[in-house]
Amino acid sequence: MEPSGANQGQAAAELISQRIAELGDWRGETLGKMRQLIHDADPDVVEEWKWGVPVWSHGGILCTGEAYKNAVKLTFPRGASLDDPARLFNASLEGKVRRAIDIHEGEDVDAAAFQALVRQAVALNGAGKSKP
Repeated sequence: MEPSGANQGQAAAELISQRIAELGDWRGETLGKMRQLIHDADPDVVEEWKWGVPVWSHGGILCTGEAYKNAVKLTFPRGASLDDPARLFNASLEGKVRRAIDIHEGEDVDAAAFQALVRQAVALNGAGKSKP
C-alpha cells in the first residue's frame, strides 16, 4: 500500500505542475512561487489534488491553491485560528474557520509571513491529532 500513496503524491505533484504550466501567465508564476514557499516552509508537505485544485497537507489540509481570472487564492481551512500579524489574509474574512489570501497581478506576498502561516497550520494540524 505504501507505493500507491507515493504514486498518488507523485501524480498530484504532476497535476499541480501541469496546472501551473497551463495557466501560462502571472497566475501560474504566482502559484508556482507560492508552492515553492510552502515546500520551503514545510519540507514534509504532501501535495494532493482534490476538488480539481492543488492541495497542500501535513496532518490535515494546510491550504488549497486556486487560480481565477483576476487572482490566485490560497485558502487555509483553519486560517481563523492562525496568528496573522502581517495581515496576509484578505479574503473569506467573514468565515468562522477559514481564511484566504487573494493575490492579484503585480502583488507580492511577504514570503516570511506566508511561511510563518504555513508553519502555524502544520503545528495546528499536529495539535489536533494529539488530542484524545
